[in-house]
Amino acid sequence: MIPFSVFYIMEMELSRVDYTLVGITAPQTMKLLPSTGTGMTQKVTVADQDGVLQVFSVKKGDIQIGFKTLPSAGISRLELGGALGTVKDKIFVSSENEVRGYTKKGKLFLGFDTNLTEHIKSMHVSGSNLLVCGKHAYNQYHDCKDTNSYLCGDEINDVISLSAEKNNRLTPVLACEDRTLRVLDRSSLLHNIEVDAIPTVLHLNGNEGGETGDEILYGTADGRVGLVCIGRTEVNHRWILNDGKHRGGILCMDCYDMSGDGVLDLLIGRQDGTLDIFSLGDDAGDGKLTQRFSYSCNESITSIHGGVVGNAGYEEVVASTYTGFVFGMVSSRTGVCCTRSTFTPLSDISERLENLRMEIDEIEQRVNREREKYQAATQDKVDGLSAIPFIAINDKMTLCREDASYSLVLEVQTPIDNVLIQSDVPVDLLDVERNSAVVSYSACEPASGNYLLATYRCQMNTTRLELKLRTIEGQHGTLRTYVTPLVQPKCCQVRQYKIKPLSLHIRCHSFDHQRPYNILTLKGAFSLGEIHTWVSFCLPEIPEKVPTGDKVTFTFVSTFLDTVLHCSYSKGEAEFKSDNISTISILKDILTKEATKKKIKLDLLCAVNDESVVHTLQLLHPKLKVQLALSKQVSLLEALRELETHDAESLECLLPEYKQILKNEKELLTQYKRQPAHLDRLYGMITDLYIDRHKFKGINVKGKVPQLIEILDKYDLQNLLDFFQQQSV
Repeated sequence: MIPFSVFYIMEMELSRVDYTLVGITAPQTMKLLPSTGTGMTQKVTVADQDGVLQVFSVKKGDIQIGFKTLPSAGISRLELGGALGTVKDKIFVSSENEVRGYTKKGKLFLGFDTNLTEHIKSMHVSGSNLLVCGKHAYNQYHDCKDTNSYLCGDEINDVISLSAEKNNRLTPVLACEDRTLRVLDRSSLLHNIEVDAIPTVLHLNGNEGGETGDEILYGTADGRVGLVCIGRTEVNHRWILNDGKHRGGILCMDCYDMSGDGVLDLLIGRQDGTLDIFSLGDDAGDGKLTQRFSYSCNESITSIHGGVVGNAGYEEVVASTYTGFVFGMVSSRTGVCCTRSTFTPLSDISERLENLRMEIDEIEQRVNREREKYQAATQDKVDGLSAIPFIAINDKMTLCREDASYSLVLEVQTPIDNVLIQSDVPVDLLDVERNSAVVSYSACEPASGNYLLATYRCQMNTTRLELKLRTIEGQHGTLRTYVTPLVQPKCCQVRQYKIKPLSLHIRCHSFDHQRPYNILTLKGAFSLGEIHTWVSFCLPEIPEKVPTGDKVTFTFVSTFLDTVLHCSYSKGEAEFKSDNISTISILKDILTKEATKKKIKLDLLCAVNDESVVHTLQLLHPKLKVQLALSKQVSLLEALRELETHDAESLECLLPEYKQILKNEKELLTQYKRQPAHLDRLYGMITDLYIDRHKFKGINVKGKVPQLIEILDKYDLQNLLDFFQQQSV
């Protein structure tokens, strides 16, 4: 697989034009209907969580509604379809267990109840074949008849099929939560493609699967894009976009020629509100990628599509956001930014402005009347009321592998007033550049089980708040957020997130047998379901349901230390291997407590490998060395600044090392601020490693911890290794 090199050459100038506002939208619920001719304007079809499907077009800057359905159950997916080889102008929407089909004029021609036990989460239409997925179940319907099905061991995030027109057969592809792409052949698994991150969205390369129709683009939860070629007998990973930058998770993709030069561009909509355009030119196969445009709207972009909407002959990117804004990023063939005023006579603009003023006045009067009516109703002693409105919150907490921290995103359909963060376990809050909220901390009493209490006060019209936090492995509990939207009457919604004992581990597919492993073996009268529940309590990214088969195997990697944990368990027996003895110690303590709650007797056997301690310390060595150097440089900055203020002439006599520190002052402080308590965290891991290593040998070395801290302050790897080898107290 070729890692992409990204060249940041912004070639496009696009300007935003807002079209309409609908209800809350789910991912991939907005499309552009095919145009009737080259360069002609296209209609937009969009569906929301109010169950409303509408089609509109833009004429002379005004929105013309083609049709609009009545509210019903929330719509989870919208797809375009049609007979193979014809124009895909039929609109299909999924709602709960039902799929409905509409013509572009709004005529209902299909109402199909799938009878699935799960609500439809993703959907794809290929000719007369309908592919729908719930949380774990995949079903294929041919002419509304159940044809094939597949039960996935983990959650399904998206579904697509290879181009049936080019491959002459239906080949479904599932994007699954366990970092795999599952390729199906009817009801059986054809390929299990392993990827580096959780795939969230699938799209055919070039909208048709490339020249052979078997190329799939996939977007991941950590913001990367990959291209994989899926054959009948083999799979070829072509490339992956990974420039080392932390990007928001990808929710939608499309391919469209924005410049009209015959070269397709990749349009990407992200969870952090970023809209990116990358070139898919001939250099793409050589591992080169050019970013042509980037825009941030501070709301999750749920759908994206390239086409011509506002003005004939002018390409644009149309996007929808979580809160329901539908807008376009408009281009010009001459490279000049275009807005509606570019194409509208001044007389029409004056008339439209006057109509808008009248409409705003009317809305303000209606709002005032309703507010007075509500206030009167709440003060009436006879039948007074105070209704608490339901505010939808889109929240997600994901682990970022690059910096071993959790990203918590809270997105509300109305502006946020404040967010209160409370945790019953130690958690470090990290700075987020895009976060403009003001944070204040309150005093906590750890003895009462309260380790963190912080309040984020948001700026006006803030609907999305992103937080970053880092947990401590071995500490488990609950993080709670109290979200207060800017509405009346005042109300608050609570969201809870479990902090697991091994919270900094993520799933992976490779297991290095050459490492020195410590082995923990459990035997007892427990079922497969019980041991699966215990493991799920300890580790993230474990599927809710027990995987099929008599034996279950998972492999994890620590995002902080890069150590490996291999779990293998079945009914009555479990084995855990890790090159970090502290990981084994945490598992041993937690699993023993869980078994005690169930009154299940366990036989434990721990095989400690002394070489694993040296191996772990060597993994920690580069991280510790960097943090010690950073801490030393930051501590010297204050003295150097004072010298610079009072005795500028002495600066000429400084060593080059100190001059470099002053020169890089801003960068050093930014790096230090981004990783607070990072050095303390490393000290804590080494201390736990020292205590756990001797605990398995029956030796209590807590009294020697101060001596260990002294050695770390005067860090030398060999001295540290020698200290670990001491066996006596």
